[in-house]
Amino acid sequence: MPDSSTDAGALLREVDGLLRVQLVATPSGMPRRWRRPPAVRLARGEWLRWQINYRFTGSCGGEWTYRLDTLNIVHGPAQPDLFLGTPTRHVNELASLR
Repeated sequence: MPDSSTDAGALLREVDGLLRVQLVATPSGMPRRWRRPPAVRLARGEWLRWQINYRFTGSCGGEWTYRLDTLNIVHGPAQPDLFLGTPTRHVNELASLR
């Protein structure tokens, strides 16, 4: 099981009316991502779906576990079913997890 103390997160900052979103990948997941997508800037009413996946090696026996993280975030108020539709922006960091 992955160490929850190193989970991925998101850095959020509002600048000039735009929400700057940057996903922080967990450092313990594989594969290593040396080149990451830039931050995304959202205007009010826009929303982002950011997806990233990982493979982890267990400490007892070396078994692999896998994880898919999906971040859905909107800048401003939203309808309850907003995330069922098509995002304004989509970042795909899905990698081959051999």
